[in-house]
Amino acid sequence: MISTNCITLRYGGRLLFEDVSIKFTPGNCYGLIGANGAGKSTFLKILSGEEEANNGEVIITPGERLAVLKQNHFEFDEFEVLKTVIMGHHRLYEIMEEKESLYAKADFSEEDGIRISELEGEFAELNGWESESQAAMLLNGLGINEELHEKKMTELDGNEKVRVLLAQALFGNPDILLLDEPTNHLDLSSITWLENFLYNFENTVIVVSHDRHFLNKVCTHIADIDFGKIQLYTGNYDFWYESSQLALQQVRDLNKKTEAKMKELQEFIERFSANASKSKQATSRKKLLEKLTLEDIKPSSRKYPFIDFKPEREAGNDLLMVSSLCKNIDGEKVLTDISFTVNKGDKIAFVGPDGLAKTTLFKILIGELNPDKGEFKWGITTSQAYFPKDNSEYFDGVDLNLVDWMRQFSKDQTETYVRGFLGRMLFSGEESLKKASVLSGGEKVRCMLSRMMLTGANVSILDEPTNHLDLESITALNNGLINFKGTILFTSHDHQFVQTIANRIIEITPNGLINRQMTYDEYLESDEIARLREDMYGPGFSS
Repeated sequence: MISTNCITLRYGGRLLFEDVSIKFTPGNCYGLIGANGAGKSTFLKILSGEEEANNGEVIITPGERLAVLKQNHFEFDEFEVLKTVIMGHHRLYEIMEEKESLYAKADFSEEDGIRISELEGEFAELNGWESESQAAMLLNGLGINEELHEKKMTELDGNEKVRVLLAQALFGNPDILLLDEPTNHLDLSSITWLENFLYNFENTVIVVSHDRHFLNKVCTHIADIDFGKIQLYTGNYDFWYESSQLALQQVRDLNKKTEAKMKELQEFIERFSANASKSKQATSRKKLLEKLTLEDIKPSSRKYPFIDFKPEREAGNDLLMVSSLCKNIDGEKVLTDISFTVNKGDKIAFVGPDGLAKTTLFKILIGELNPDKGEFKWGITTSQAYFPKDNSEYFDGVDLNLVDWMRQFSKDQTETYVRGFLGRMLFSGEESLKKASVLSGGEKVRCMLSRMMLTGANVSILDEPTNHLDLESITALNNGLINFKGTILFTSHDHQFVQTIANRIIEITPNGLINRQMTYDEYLESDEIARLREDMYGPGFSS
């Protein structure tokens, strides 16, 4: 078990945490949430001892081992991949190194023999003889194939290093596991593997993630950072969000009968409790929810952007026709014979492992790139708004405040009009006078979404729009696109985002398109699609 007692942390005049006392118990997975800058990663560092609080203490049950997902991707560059994973269990690795050193001695003494005997006993107690096979299993589950296991970490690319460091954190069944954005750089199969691993993990997990689907799958509790405090809630992220919004609505609807609102909230608790029986963590989570009272649920003070894409006019039936598009970049084939038709009302998620192919297709469709072969034609009634994956050209070196930055894209130049769109994205008062060149990644994304809302387009093209956004902004964007009456072409690694928005899936493979009118979950669960993907990707393909 790990707990804190009166943790307080200040950075200069800014209070991050004040008198935080909280207990994390075995058998539970806690999703640590909070707005950008609330201190999620910092709190994990305090728990791990990497950062020291001004006051208070962290208490870990004596003898329990804590493991952390390392963030320094170069820390282990001189070590082999398999050895890097085993280093996650510090004591086991120490024993292995000392054993190796003693066995290599030319003048092996009786004392050395006694020491070896002691080490071998402790090595066996820690399941040391199975350590290499366990490390290999973790690596394989996370998509690091056996041919990489003996290579040095420096030979791996950034995505591969992240996976090895995740395997290191998971290695050796730690008593307490701290994970900061563990799904970053993982593909779908690796995320699914990690979800299943955490389902079956019997100890304590504390995780920070912007992936709502992942939080919903693995979390038994939500730990919400708000106003320098951390409040624990039973249930996963969706339950926390929906119940907190209901509670907030209760506060707002003071003119309505309290009994009616309480009944609504109670019915919600009962409905969620019933749904929990369908999850792999069913029994424990259902029991927890049955113990909930209305007093356990509090309204959140979190502010959500207001995202509402309103087309200036309705598009006709002819939306987009793409015929035999081909594109090479730096001598490499990126798009080969791409053909499809977009129909009115389509909300198409473009999926597949090749991010460059999807970005290139979008850039061709909005006129930033020319195809080498093929053609495309937009319907005359369509208008397009584009959200690029890389927005640096819109902000780098731009010496404008946000009001003037937005004016560049607005037909109505009045300050009140422009400020209205900025206010929707939480840029109000002095915030709207920030320089565009000094914005954070999340702030830039919110500005780009404001720009899209200004256009009144009836077709939205979005390339990874959830990157850099906090959970509140992702939720607002998700809802905005669900409600959008126009057509959407988009890419995203956010499972819930794709599942709740898309009514059609197009996968770009090395050998053509897979194009189906269905939801994302239906696509992933389809045996027919699985066989088709194997044919399209060729030998060695792993879904």
